[in-house]
Amino acid sequence: MSVDGQAKPRSHLLDLAVGYFKKEGYRVNGENAVLEGHSGVLRHFDLIVQKGRLEQGVWVRDWNRTIGVNVIISLDTASEDVNLSNPIMIGEKFSDHAKSYSNRRKITLLTKQKIGSFR
Repeated sequence: MSVDGQAKPRSHLLDLAVGYFKKEGYRVNGENAVLEGHSGVLRHFDLIVQKGRLEQGVWVRDWNRTIGVNVIISLDTASEDVNLSNPIMIGEKFSDHAKSYSNRRKITLLTKQKIGSFR
């Protein structure tokens, strides 16, 4: 919900992401999911997707700027706290540090261009 009590419009990138995951054979188990972590902190995910036995948390950041490593670390921490492995981040573009960290931690980075060209 936004400050004025109105529901936020669904992001175009989130729509693209749902379509992309379904075409890739994932089951979309939840949108705007809130899970309580082992730490007791509520963790928010834009999507929870599942392929086979692997369930993954997805963050969609429809920002018109580069996503930095701090955002990727936050996704990694949130996913680990709720036992979701190999999280996925979707955004416009990613910093070199974000890409490097993601490679080490098995976090999938998907660009708007990649999922948008998947039709």
